[in-house]
Amino acid sequence: MRIPVSWLREHVELPPELSPEELDRALVNLGIEVESIVDLRNTVTGPLVVGEVLEIEELTGFKKPIRFCRVDVGAANGTGEPQEIVCGATNFAPGDRVVVILPGGVLPGDFAISARKTYGRNSNGMICSVRELGLGDDHEGILVLPEDVPAKPGDDARPVVGLDDVVVEVEITPDRGYAMSVRGLARELAHAFDVPFRDPAEVTAPGATSQPAYPVRVVDTVGCDRFAARVVRGVDPTAESPQWMRQRLTVAGIRSISLAVDITNYLMLELGQPMHAFDLDALRGDLVVRRAVPGERLTTLDGVDRALDPEDLVICDAGLTGGAGVDADGVPISLAAVMGGETSEVVVSTANVLFEAAHWDPVVVGRTARRHRLFSEAAKRWERGVDPALPLVALERAVTLLTTYAGGTVGAEVLDIDHTTAPARIVVDADLPARRVGVPYEPERVTALLERVGCTVAHGDGRGAGNAGGRHASGPPTLVVTPPTWRPDLTDPADLVEEVARLDGYDRVPSLLPLAPPGRGLTPTQRRRRTVSRALAENGYVEVLTHPFVAPELFDRLNLPADDSRRRAMRLANPLADTDPLMRTTLLGTLLGALRRNVGRGQRDLALYEIGLVFQPRPRTGPPPTMGVAHRPSDEEFQAADAVLPHQPWHVAAVLAGEVEPAGWWGQGRPAGWADGVEAGRIVLAAAGIPDQRIVVRQAEYAPWHPGRCAEFVVDGVSIGYAGELHPAALAALELPPRTSALELDLDALPAAPVVPAPRVSGYPPALIDVALVVDAGVPADEVRRVLAESAGELLESVRLFDVYTSEQLGAGRKSLAYKLVFRAPDRTLTGEEAVAARDAAVAEAARRFGAVLRGA
Repeated sequence: MRIPVSWLREHVELPPELSPEELDRALVNLGIEVESIVDLRNTVTGPLVVGEVLEIEELTGFKKPIRFCRVDVGAANGTGEPQEIVCGATNFAPGDRVVVILPGGVLPGDFAISARKTYGRNSNGMICSVRELGLGDDHEGILVLPEDVPAKPGDDARPVVGLDDVVVEVEITPDRGYAMSVRGLARELAHAFDVPFRDPAEVTAPGATSQPAYPVRVVDTVGCDRFAARVVRGVDPTAESPQWMRQRLTVAGIRSISLAVDITNYLMLELGQPMHAFDLDALRGDLVVRRAVPGERLTTLDGVDRALDPEDLVICDAGLTGGAGVDADGVPISLAAVMGGETSEVVVSTANVLFEAAHWDPVVVGRTARRHRLFSEAAKRWERGVDPALPLVALERAVTLLTTYAGGTVGAEVLDIDHTTAPARIVVDADLPARRVGVPYEPERVTALLERVGCTVAHGDGRGAGNAGGRHASGPPTLVVTPPTWRPDLTDPADLVEEVARLDGYDRVPSLLPLAPPGRGLTPTQRRRRTVSRALAENGYVEVLTHPFVAPELFDRLNLPADDSRRRAMRLANPLADTDPLMRTTLLGTLLGALRRNVGRGQRDLALYEIGLVFQPRPRTGPPPTMGVAHRPSDEEFQAADAVLPHQPWHVAAVLAGEVEPAGWWGQGRPAGWADGVEAGRIVLAAAGIPDQRIVVRQAEYAPWHPGRCAEFVVDGVSIGYAGELHPAALAALELPPRTSALELDLDALPAAPVVPAPRVSGYPPALIDVALVVDAGVPADEVRRVLAESAGELLESVRLFDVYTSEQLGAGRKSLAYKLVFRAPDRTLTGEEAVAARDAAVAEAARRFGAVLRGA
């Protein structure tokens, strides 16, 4: 909203030498966002004068109209001779007065004006439009000054067009609708500078009469709780809006249309009360305010034919029938509170005007504006809240302005259908602002500040009884606050606390960080998650964070069995996207989606991981309980709500595609495979503090993994997840590269990590022995490794599988597993006999358990 400061000064006694910087600071301290403050005196430099058009010569032979003009600019050009100017606009004629900028002047946007030859003629200056002067967006023609403007050729044009003013543009938040007017901003500035405020709404207006100004029926008193109207007859249809009104509308970005319409727009800006002007002679019957019916249509003033929704509020003419709404009460002639219709608009021949000022429901108007994408200036104010006490005041101001400038007779009848209710009282502890804000506001100060914004404050007993000087039996004194009608945003104690802090000054609120409560830092589960994340990152994986929403068809793409518990997912009542309405039950779906996006954007070698929640619905829980906001839910209600919540364990997942070891001059690369997924699981378990001897890795079949390349991780006999290569069918359905491998483990299923002493580091040399054992092809290599580790004794430091070999020489169904055993003593150098004895003990146990044969023996 753009408002000139001169308009504000009519209602608030601002300091005479108020600078734009001081004004900006005051508005910001009030919590009003300032878009810009422009001193119009500095936007146009050089000679800007009033000129009178003497002659116009139409130039031909060009693709667009070109006119060669001779303009009287008085003595401003130094010679007194007419100024020759080439212009392309056609909306002016000889005798009109216009605004001329002479050579040497600079228009907004650093547009310098100079004498030049164009279209074969000399042009010494420019005749300006509203947009060229920076006063508005109208660029359809030249700014022609009205006849009543007291200016002669050669006079400075700045005060004539309003370029001697300061314009403030503010962005009003949704809860501050009262500030979308001169009345509201002036009141706020009066608070800021502690100066007198003159309310433009303090006008004596007649109340409703026994005979209405025009017959009106309000069917929906919820959507429209007040409807007022007055009539002016016999106005001069040719009367123009006064220059001061047109100038202010132009600065505000509103195009001047006609006197009656300009008056409604002007009062909307001044009071904050949107209005509408009907051509009285175009109405055929009673006006009816109701909801639209299915099939009804309305052509609004912008020329768009709109299909109406049953939630839309409309004003109908009961004297019109036909169309889709033939069974309804009248035909719509206005989209209430948003935009009027073409059939009843004020036109150039309108002599009898019906002014309407009503009060509409903000929610209904906001939904209508969004439904029709019609964000008119009226709708912007209605959806933020308008003072319901304004309709009669606005009507009085409207009929006075219209008769002043266009004559006519004001009808004695006044219509006022009023179903409004008084603002609800708010009971608040007097010390609540001090407790919430941290500033010692005394009760007297709280009362004074609330009264400054128009509230009525009385002392109560804490129950809203309002006994004078009352005090709660066991607490601080209470205040019973009744907000003014123009502040519908004040509905609860928190709003009053905000008003106290705002008016007393946000700069008085101390900037102190709260003390951190004592504690022991991270919980063990938090430390475990961070350690696991750091371990994966250190091993080349990149962390991603994905949204936990998935599509129903994801489970089919993953080839999950029909009875798989992961198919039972929670459905969101209001999803971000209709395509992804379910909460994930596995991290793989969203993580593989991130992998697919990266592959589609040219990345081929990827190792991604995510640690996040999955959501597993509890069976047969029913709907959650309904809990109100009037009081804190009981413990039983909390327990009932918790019982409905899904189980939400933390999972870790990783996916690999492409090469894990790139190829180069040093040799061949190595593509990622199922073993890398298994190794990622070992990295996670090691970081989680699970000892190796408590981990079992065994072959399994579990979707979406390849049945022959899937490993199950078991800790203390409990399955905690799977790793390996994904099934080709799932990869094809997800459009992922072949051989993509993945891991997913349930971190919450892991037992607590034992506290183990730090290992002693031996300074003695190790004994390295390689062992190759031939076993049946079905024997898991990890089981053999576990047996070797358990039976080699305390001297064994580590055992690692480094080769798997098969050949016809070993026999059908046989394989060779080669392990590297490292022996070391903490207090001495091992002898060869000790190392061999430990190895032989380990091999003997493997032979007993698996029938292993030492290769080459």
